Formats: sequence, C-alpha cells, structure tokens
Amino acid sequence: MARNEIRPVIKLRSTAGTGYTYVTRKNRRSHPDRLQLRKYDPVARRHVMFREER
Repeated sequence: MARNEIRPVIKLRSTAGTGYTYVTRKNRRSHPDRLQLRKYDPVARRHVMFREER
C-alpha cells in the first residue's frame, strides 16, 4: 500500500538564505496553505522562519 496522500512529506527551507532544510509531514486537509515554523538554523546559529517548499 502506498503512503497516505493526505499527509505528504514536505521540506521546510530556511528564510535566512543558508540553504538548511528540515523534513516533516503535514495534514493537507486541516492545513491546505503553506506551513511556516520558527525553528533553529545551525548554519546561521539562531532561530529563523522556515517555510514550506514544494
């Protein structure tokens, strides 16, 4: 059986321009818009916004 299409794997890319990414899953039904999370960027050595990349 294939992976569930409702909860796809997405990449979160740093807005600091370092190119660092996190990989996570999200529910498309409850959050159809792009995900934004404030997470730690080890290259920039500070917390920055990470946005969903498609």
